[in-house]
Amino acid sequence: MLVRGQRNDVLVRMDADCIRLVLPAIWYSSERSSVKEAIIKELQTVYDPEMPSINVYDLGLIYEINISNTHVDIVHTLTSMLCPAGDLISSNIKEAVERVNGVETVTVKLTHTPQFSKEMMSEDARLTLGI
Repeated sequence: MLVRGQRNDVLVRMDADCIRLVLPAIWYSSERSSVKEAIIKELQTVYDPEMPSINVYDLGLIYEINISNTHVDIVHTLTSMLCPAGDLISSNIKEAVERVNGVETVTVKLTHTPQFSKEMMSEDARLTLGI
């Protein structure tokens, strides 16, 4: 008999003589790269309202993506310490990562060290902005 977890990503196999936990794919290191790719894909749907033509990932605002089991820590910055959309961007980052299959919890940390600079942007982002 199989019993699914609340989010359908954990299975418990119950046989006559034992109970086995079937772990979600995110728990296996060989799957982490595909989970990270899925996270990046979702982050590429998040935009700074002041720069709507470039997503936060290509803009270079994402400093770290750390995956531990079903938890993800994201460290990001803003284009300016005084960015009025900072809370909205952080919230949108969290929501985007939570959409990834197998991710159960997300912590988003804002930092200004190192300070954002145009060198952090992807080549495509620089081309879009003509830099």
